[in-house]
Amino acid sequence: MHPPPLPATHSATRIRLTRIAILAVVPAWLLMLFGSSAFKPGYSHVSQYISELNAIGTPHAWQIGLFGFVPFGLLLAILLMLAAPLLPIRGIARVGYWMLLLEAVAYIGSAFAPCDAGCPADGSLSQQLHNLLGLLTYLGTCVGVVLLACGTGLRSSTRALLLVVAILWLLLFFAMVLPPFEPIRGVLQRTGEATLYGTLLTLAWCALPRR
Repeated sequence: MHPPPLPATHSATRIRLTRIAILAVVPAWLLMLFGSSAFKPGYSHVSQYISELNAIGTPHAWQIGLFGFVPFGLLLAILLMLAAPLLPIRGIARVGYWMLLLEAVAYIGSAFAPCDAGCPADGSLSQQLHNLLGLLTYLGTCVGVVLLACGTGLRSSTRALLLVVAILWLLLFFAMVLPPFEPIRGVLQRTGEATLYGTLLTLAWCALPRR
């Protein structure tokens, strides 16, 4: 059995709210990054992880986590829930779609399990939880995008684009944790997020019903 269709007015409202949420993600991401770094003397977007914005023992750490990371994570979760019944995602792609919630979980989780200063590979319990969260998020998001690409009814160009984004996301993740790339690991991380979010937001916008 299939659930009854939403009333026309409700569908139109959901579409409108979804479009607003899509448009809000990029400025919210930029505000979180650059607004938070304004309170971090000496912080570098080129060489430092995003997680270092609320690293333990650094200025305004808990405020950035609570008022920066958490709202952005909630925005991602709300967008995914709003868009779910509107997008033509079928088969195994539905599993991949909901795996994208890991991005929201990562930002919200980072507020409550921040990394140590410098985000080392080893450290406090909070750092270890943060590392586990990051590993699950990056690998899980990659799998999610691949499953999206395996959905039925996709154009071959869309399928290929999603697979390229998944590969790039994984390559940038491994590159940014390697010592030779330490001077530019911030750029690598932000490039991965910008590419992933930009691609998925554009595809979602184009796939929404026209009302």
